[in-house]
Amino acid sequence: MSLAFLQAGGLTAVAGTPMEHAAREAGAHFEVRDGWNVAVSYESPNAEALACVERAGWADVSHLGKLEIQASEHDLAAIAAAAADGAQLELGTATRAAGAWWCPLTRGRMLVICEPGELAGLRGAVLEASARATAPVSVVDVSTVFAAMTLIGPLAREVFARFCAADLRPAATPVCGLRPGSIARQPGVILREEEDRFLFLFGWAIGHYMWTQVADAGAHLAGRPVGLDALAALPQPAQEAASRA
Repeated sequence: MSLAFLQAGGLTAVAGTPMEHAAREAGAHFEVRDGWNVAVSYESPNAEALACVERAGWADVSHLGKLEIQASEHDLAAIAAAAADGAQLELGTATRAAGAWWCPLTRGRMLVICEPGELAGLRGAVLEASARATAPVSVVDVSTVFAAMTLIGPLAREVFARFCAADLRPAATPVCGLRPGSIARQPGVILREEEDRFLFLFGWAIGHYMWTQVADAGAHLAGRPVGLDALAALPQPAQEAASRA
């Protein structure tokens, strides 16, 4: 369905996330960025960043761009190599390249996650690489199929342990580790972006439910919701995760 009619007369469509209502109840302040109404702060970015450093913080990042690519194993590897600066796919591991996370979920299915402003260019690069495939390729924008949260801080794993049975110990899930599975009894995917920083995705329709699970678990550990400005003030995931070796 086209939303072009909303642009008539100077009007512009603004997208919201399934956790917006919960974030508002928690005291979030919102701004429109890249066409999304996003929670940028709750109290002050500095106080929120401090919570992320000392305890745990969680943020709604459902606005992130997400592409799902389905292809043969050979073509999927070739697409990643062409569109992601030579990235090599490995199940169980996400690769940071070309400003995005390249996340192989199966040998024939990959999720690519990026900032919303980078989505169009990334999709163009993927489609260009897909044109050289030897078999049919599906490239679908699933930005509003998957909601997402960032959970960050030294107590992040302990927060997860209160509602999720995934083994997130460093030996089982190292930095860049990718873990599809059950999150609060719902299907999802967990990506360990940094030692104490996790990005996890789940169905859009259960966004509010997932927020309540995280908030309840985090509150018991003196954690708090944080806005995008606080996340931006913290060290960001390495641009090239593949170069960590």
